[in-house]
Amino acid sequence: METTLTPALGNMLHSITWLAVAVSAISGALEAGKKRFDMFGIIIIAAATALGGGSLRDLLLDRPVFWVHEQTHFLIAIGAALATFVSARRLSIPPRLFLLPDAIGLATFTIAGTLVALTLQAPWLVASFMGVITGVVGGIFRDVLCNEEPLVFQSTLYATAAWAGALILIGLLYNGIDTTPAVLASGGFIFLLRILAIRYNLGLPRFRFKE
Repeated sequence: METTLTPALGNMLHSITWLAVAVSAISGALEAGKKRFDMFGIIIIAAATALGGGSLRDLLLDRPVFWVHEQTHFLIAIGAALATFVSARRLSIPPRLFLLPDAIGLATFTIAGTLVALTLQAPWLVASFMGVITGVVGGIFRDVLCNEEPLVFQSTLYATAAWAGALILIGLLYNGIDTTPAVLASGGFIFLLRILAIRYNLGLPRFRFKE
C-alpha cells in the first residue's frame, strides 16, 4: 500500500509530530522530576523522550533525522521541558500524572511513525512496526535514564496498544478511509486502550516456567 506525501498530509504530519514532541517531553520532564534532577538533567531526559523514537525510525528508514533536519522539534522539546520545570515549582502535580502525556505521546508518535513509513512505501507490516518504534523507544530511553523499569516491558498494554492502533490506521487507509478520520480513529483507539490498561491493569500473559 502506498501513501503519497501531499501538502495536506505533510502539514498533518508536522502538527501530529509537534504535539507528540511536546507531550512526550512533558512526560520525560515529569518522570525525571521525581528523581530531583537539575534543570539540565530535565532537559536532556525530556529531549531523549521526545526525540528518541523518531530518531531510530529515521535511521532505520534511511531518511534525515527529523529534529536534525528541522530544529523546531528540538526547540519544542526544550520549551516543553522548561515549562514543566517551572510549572512543577508552582503547582501540585501528582507523581503519576506523567502517564497522561505519555499515553498521548504514544498515540501521536505511533500514528506519525506509521504515516512516515507509508509515505516511503514501506510494506504494511514494516510500516506498522516503525510506528511502534516511534511510539515506544523514547519512553524506553526516559525510563532507562531515570533508572526505572521501562513501561513497555511491564504487564499493562503499551506497545501492544501502539501496534494495534498502527494496524488499524493501515487497515482504514487501505479501505479508502480519508487520512484525517483514519488518524483520529486509530490515535483515539491507542490512547483509550492505554488509559483503560492503566485503569484496569490490562496486559498480556507474562512468561513463566512450569513449576
